[in-house]
Amino acid sequence: MKVCVIGAGRWGKNHIRTLSQLGVLGAIVDSRQDVLDKFREEYSGIQTYTNLDASGAMDYDAYTVVVPAEHHHSVAKRLIEAGKHVLVEKPITLNSADAQDLITLAKKHNVQLMVGHLLLFHPAFLKMKELIEGDKIGKLQYIYSNRLNLGTVRTEENSLWSFAPHDISLFQYLIGGYPTKVHSSGGAFLQPHIHDTTMTMIHYPDNVIGHIFVSWLHPFKEHRFVVIGSKGMLSYEDSSPSKELVFYEKGIDWVNGEPVKRDGPTEVITYDNMQPLSEELSHFVEASKGNEPNTKISGEMGMDVLQILETAQEQLETETGKKSEAELESNEPKPYFAHETAVVDTPVTIGVGTKIWHYSHVLSDAQIGEGCILGQNVSVGKGVKIGNKVKIQNNVSVYEGVELEDYVFCGPSMVFTNINNPRSKYPQADQKYYIKTLVREGASIGANATIVCGVTIGRFAFIGAGTVVTKDVPDFAMIVGNPGRVVGWMSEAGQKLVFDEATQITCKKSGVTYEFKDGLVHETSPVTTQ
Repeated sequence: MKVCVIGAGRWGKNHIRTLSQLGVLGAIVDSRQDVLDKFREEYSGIQTYTNLDASGAMDYDAYTVVVPAEHHHSVAKRLIEAGKHVLVEKPITLNSADAQDLITLAKKHNVQLMVGHLLLFHPAFLKMKELIEGDKIGKLQYIYSNRLNLGTVRTEENSLWSFAPHDISLFQYLIGGYPTKVHSSGGAFLQPHIHDTTMTMIHYPDNVIGHIFVSWLHPFKEHRFVVIGSKGMLSYEDSSPSKELVFYEKGIDWVNGEPVKRDGPTEVITYDNMQPLSEELSHFVEASKGNEPNTKISGEMGMDVLQILETAQEQLETETGKKSEAELESNEPKPYFAHETAVVDTPVTIGVGTKIWHYSHVLSDAQIGEGCILGQNVSVGKGVKIGNKVKIQNNVSVYEGVELEDYVFCGPSMVFTNINNPRSKYPQADQKYYIKTLVREGASIGANATIVCGVTIGRFAFIGAGTVVTKDVPDFAMIVGNPGRVVGWMSEAGQKLVFDEATQITCKKSGVTYEFKDGLVHETSPVTTQ
């Protein structure tokens, strides 16, 4: 098999040299005759062509496409339709629709389509993959890459598209998954809308994070790649003279509930001395011959990288002035705090000083007062009313039809209901079916308690942990059991009231006097909230 190289520029000449060393270089295509003349003198016996329409230019079995990215699709498409095996330098195309077109055509014509993600053949990263899979670093936690230099500045693509494909392909290879979220930001200083520096964060399943920092406006060259795991860390710096792959037995261990730094020995990891481009092109040749499978740099893999790049580019464009009106409004200061993982629909009314924590969701038309605290994984239903200074602990859903007055406390994982006879087969997700539940001022509901809908829980009542409330609860009552029953009485300040033979008791904490009369407790002086 002889391979033809299309494009004899800065990187194309490396393809030419390497394929010649492998003994498979057959021809070169380049529009510059003077360049072709020099290569013909250096590599005797090869053919040269100024374009693919020249006689004999399409007579080879395999081609590497090393032309500017805007021509990748058109050149590769012509070759694939002619039944040729093709390796396209990264990125595979400039948009995922064109990439999918090439993938579909390659399958139709039964030819190999590969993408030149060179670092997947670098021996240091092959060793990293081996160490990760061998549990050398424990559970993979995050990866970061710095690819920094002064120049070369591109006019047709930004630093993200120029440098980040290398790192994205490595992230995909080492992590073995597809991202769940991508965010990118950067700065354009030399040319409008062409970012000279970008910072990209990529979230993967199982809480694995990747960071990529690329720039061609940096005072010194730094190509550093670091992998962090639970047992240790790996670092490779391609810009250093030694190019060492180093393992650091460092990390954080939890001892008796406290984070303790682990600072073990450093180990230099040896790896094979291989030329990545030679390995990549050898793989291309052998896969084209049918001698080995194409799993590492397939067209599909190249498209994955492209789609991640496209998502990151959308983030950059949004940042540089293409935000929608809704997004701009979302940046206005709010009187309340919502964690970045919380979701707050619109419209809602939320009071000053209220805090909404991790993974909570407030649905539209909800009304939440001032100074409330909504813990982790709290859901507030559509149209729900919540008063001031209410505390709702983790994993509580306040469904539509439930109302909480001021100072109500909802313990972890307690449950409200809003329908008495739910049937999945006969949905009743309509307000007319919801049965109202009212929790009056100052009432406390313990962890894992269940409140059957249609009841009113009285002022400052106390519902014990795990209790099932099936009927109205009087003011100040202590309720436990299944079904819940009155077992005592509680003052506004949370002090147990034991009347015995007395009919009046004064709470030592609040100074309020309570009277037991007709089986109920009443305050004889006004209850005030602080």
